[in-house]
Formats: sequence, structure tokens, C-alpha cells
Amino acid sequence: MSASLAWTLLVLSGIADVVWAVTTKVSDGYSRLGWTAASVVALVIFLGLLTQALKVLPLGTAYAVWTGIGAVGSVAAGLLLFGEALSAARLAAILVILGGVVALKLLPS
Repeated sequence: MSASLAWTLLVLSGIADVVWAVTTKVSDGYSRLGWTAASVVALVIFLGLLTQALKVLPLGTAYAVWTGIGAVGSVAAGLLLFGEALSAARLAAILVILGGVVALKLLPS
């Protein structure tokens, strides 16, 4: 597998992680069957994609980037879907995370 495909799989895994977080929230403690099933499917997808990406990418870089995608994506989902507040401090924290993710992607392994 090429490095570019591994990075693509990692990004898709990060997006699936955000889907997992959202579906877990709306499953209401896994009491809503449809959302619970969607959560489990998203979990299997993100683990499968992450596993494949880690065959090629360095663990520390890949995991940090994946976590950053999940963190920033979950904050964005909270803002857009659940009306969570965005303060200046939260925005600054998001920008720091994004900066770290970009730096890890661009720096040599």
C-alpha cells in the first residue's frame, strides 16, 4: 500500500471516528437500537481503516493525526448538531490541535 493511500485511509478513519462519537451520543446510552447499531458499524469501520493505515504510517504520527481529526471533528459536530458553544478559548484550542496535526503530517517521520 502506498503512503498516500494510507493517509487517505487514516483521514477516512478519523471521519468514521466522528460518526461513531455522534451516533454514540444520539444512541442515548445505547438505549436506541438503530443509533446503537450505527455506532457499532462506525466503530468497526474506523478500527478497520486505522488498522490498515498503521501498516504503513508511523504509529505516533498516525495516532496523533487520527486523534486530532476526531477531536476537531467532534467539536465541529457538537457545534453544528447539538448547539454547543464556541468560545474564543475553544477556538484557540482547536487551532492549536489543527496546527499540530498539520505539522505532524508535514514533518519527516
